[in-house]
Amino acid sequence: MRKLRTIEMNRLTLEEFKEAEKLPLIVVLDDVRSLYNVGSVFRSCDAFRVEGVYLCGITATPPNAEIHKTALGGEDSVDWEYFKTTEEAVEKLKEKGYFVYSIEQVEGSTKLQNLPDAHNTSHSTGYAVIFGNEVKGVKQDVVDMSDGCLEIPQFGTKHSLNVKQTAINPVFEPHLIEFEEKLKLKQKKEQLYELLKNEIDDKLLEKIQEII
Repeated sequence: MRKLRTIEMNRLTLEEFKEAEKLPLIVVLDDVRSLYNVGSVFRSCDAFRVEGVYLCGITATPPNAEIHKTALGGEDSVDWEYFKTTEEAVEKLKEKGYFVYSIEQVEGSTKLQNLPDAHNTSHSTGYAVIFGNEVKGVKQDVVDMSDGCLEIPQFGTKHSLNVKQTAINPVFEPHLIEFEEKLKLKQKKEQLYELLKNEIDDKLLEKIQEII
């Protein structure tokens, strides 16, 4: 097997990324202190074409050389916004119709493996996940404002995982698969339109364009 060169991977340009349809997910960082963790989140969000990142409280913001070391440009492609408090970010998300999850161990939390049965995004604009401080986790006030809490099962001696290990966890795989299938369908419709536009009259073409 031969490793692919970067130019063979057909990645989007920065301009194409900005215009492309995004996964309806907002990642919220609640007082995340490590610049490397912030950069890693940006890089993961770029990889999965996430809608945006909300940086809150003491969480550092781009441009920042330390963030760039792990983001590798993801901080330029992924839209981000800064909030003085995480509570303000959650209020904005709810106003926009997002379903908000905190990643935290609480009474009555939803285990990751149970998420597909517990969550239905049909009633919401999209969803948001809040990752907390590396030591203190998500603040209780923020947990109280959330629509639900997700807990990652652990079987060792530690109580938590690093932010960069949990961000864009395989829990989102069903949503990523659904998003990928949606993009494939859109691409097929565009290809069909290109094939037909030179074969039929303009009025019929307009009707087909409305349908697809």
